[in-house]
Amino acid sequence: MNIALITAAGVGTRTKQVVPKQFLNVFDKPVIIYTMECFQNHPEIDAIYIACLAGWEGFMDLYAQQFGITKLKKIVKGGKTGQESIELVLDEIAKDCKDDDIVLVHDGARPYLPAQVITDNIKTCREHGNGITAIDCKEAMLQTDDKIKSNISIDREILYRTQTPHSMYLKDMLALHEEAKQKGITGSVATCTLLVECGYTVWFNRGSDFNFKITSKEDLLLFKALLSEAKDSGWLR
Repeated sequence: MNIALITAAGVGTRTKQVVPKQFLNVFDKPVIIYTMECFQNHPEIDAIYIACLAGWEGFMDLYAQQFGITKLKKIVKGGKTGQESIELVLDEIAKDCKDDDIVLVHDGARPYLPAQVITDNIKTCREHGNGITAIDCKEAMLQTDDKIKSNISIDREILYRTQTPHSMYLKDMLALHEEAKQKGITGSVATCTLLVECGYTVWFNRGSDFNFKITSKEDLLLFKALLSEAKDSGWLR
């Protein structure tokens, strides 16, 4: 089986909205539903588990029913950090699934995930033991210590920007989080960084510029524009 683990437990303060960004309506549909539909509609995905912001579990369940997310198996209250939220959901997945099932961890605020990225992520995981969605850097990259100036340029050719999904076999992902606990690693920002911090090599699959994360009002505008263009042109992701 291939299982999507969607993280949607963040408050999303940078969008400066009263409603958490994953529950904001875009054309009468919550952002999180667009994200779930990427996996609902993919033929290789068998189940969806979600880490949900505390107090919003009921809304998540109602939205999933309203929009026909039939692959959703469990909604789990998220933790204080992203790493903790993933651990809590993994514990639930382990009760239902097998060690050699693949878990794809994906940000709930990346709602325009192309199907090919999911396919390639699973393929890379099967070949190498993990799959990390990534994309090359197009901008000039400068290093700064104070966020106001720089005198260090970094070659963009040696840098990749990671996206999600990040995929591993269930047994390996459980072992990774246990190892992180033993090493005192508690606030890693993503599965890819957790792997690197624990000394493992990560393997890339090609991401997409469309697979951006909504973190600001500007990102919301871009998402709306993308959906409008897709609708008007009949172009499907």
